[in-house]
Order: sequence, then structure tokens, then C-alpha cells
Amino acid sequence: MQGETPDSLLALHAAGYREVRERMHDGTFLDVGCGLGDETVGFTGEDRFVVGVDYDPETAASAVRNHRGSGLTAECADGTRLALRSGVFDNVCSSHLIEHFTDPRHHVSEVARVLGADGTAFFLTPNEPADFENPYHVYLFTAPSLRRMLEDYFADVEILGLEGNQKVLEDFATRRATAEKMLRLDPFGLRHKLPRKAFVWLHATGRRVAYRFTNTGQTGGASGITAEDLAPGPEEAITDSTLVLFAVCRKPLVH
Repeated sequence: MQGETPDSLLALHAAGYREVRERMHDGTFLDVGCGLGDETVGFTGEDRFVVGVDYDPETAASAVRNHRGSGLTAECADGTRLALRSGVFDNVCSSHLIEHFTDPRHHVSEVARVLGADGTAFFLTPNEPADFENPYHVYLFTAPSLRRMLEDYFADVEILGLEGNQKVLEDFATRRATAEKMLRLDPFGLRHKLPRKAFVWLHATGRRVAYRFTNTGQTGGASGITAEDLAPGPEEAITDSTLVLFAVCRKPLVH
């Protein structure tokens, strides 16, 4: 949400892409779920072919239009059925997308399919214990469950945790407390009995209201939180407070 998304959420996404950038190979780059391409464009360069994919045609078109001249190419496609040749990308990124599929195996399989034999795939997704209630997140992972799924498609899987410092954790705790107060307005959980479209609309509307009236000190840089306030940690250090799981996958098994 332009101008209203909390700094901590923007920092979380930016930190994830930073970690991808530090581990990627030279060569072609695919960003599945690129949105408006504001992060994807950071991977462009004179010698790098960069493709973004988004499910919404207008969003994909806007990504190219907004970054005209950067070298970014974008197409509209389903993340479970990519209209791309097999084995052609040196790097494939799936940032905060896998949790949106009711059966994410189809998405993981496609990422493995389009990745070259010597390439690297990156998956970023919320850590289930740390995630807020979100109707768009339909399949959440713990570190063990993410590893189990990815090892069906890659011979080499490394799981890291993207950890926030105390300032970030306090920000997320404050926003969680606000969300819990709002959820007390529905003590019987009636929202979960609504048709899915109605539940999603209710959630989106409530979030807009909450962001507008409760995030005055958490947006537009007011919080002081940036990507530098988040750093990767090893799998064995992942706890319930770890915000994001970051998987680095090599040696695809699907070709």
C-alpha cells in the first residue's frame, strides 16, 4: 500500500532480495511474483538478462512501463505453469510467493524445471510461528517442513532464517498486538465462516483502516527501520520469533 505499508515490512522484503543478490550467480535471473518490479530491477545490468513474472497482466505491464530502459522484461504467467523453457535460468527467485499456493509443490516443481543444472533457486517465505493472520497466506512453513518439500526437487538445500534485531521485533510485536485487538471484535471467529471472497475483502479493508490510523510512527521512514536491521542466521538458530525462512537450493532434480 503506497505510503502506508510499515517500514518493517518493506525492510523485510528488501533484506531478502539483498541476501539473494549476495548469493546469486552471474547470468540470467528470473523473479517469479515480481509485482511492480521495484526490487527486480535491482538485478538488471549490462550483461544480465532479467525476467519478472506476475500473475496479473496489468501489474506485469506496469513493471516494464515503470522501469523502461532498465533492461527488465516481464510477462504474465501462473507461478505453477511458467511459459518458459526448461533449464534456461542461472538464478530463480521466489520471494514471499510460495505461501500463496494451496499446493506449493507445483510452484517448486516449475522453479526447478526452469533452473539450469548449475543454477541456484531462492525461496523466501514467512516462518509459520511468526506470521500474522493473513487470508492470502494459505500454506505456511516451518524450517523442517520447508526443507522436506524442497528436498523433493533439489539435491542441495540450505535453510537460513532472516532475523530482525530488537527494534524490528518490537515493531512486529506492536503491530501483532494491534491486530489481536481488532480480532477481539470477532470473538466467535465468524470471519472464518464467511465465503472466502468476503473474508479476503474484510481483511483487506480492515488492514487499510489499521494502516491509516495506527501506523503513523511506522511508515515513511519514521520508524528508522531499514533492511540493515535484518540479517541471516543458520537453520539451527531459527526460533518462533524468526520472521522469514530463506532457502538456497541447488542441483535441481527436475529436468
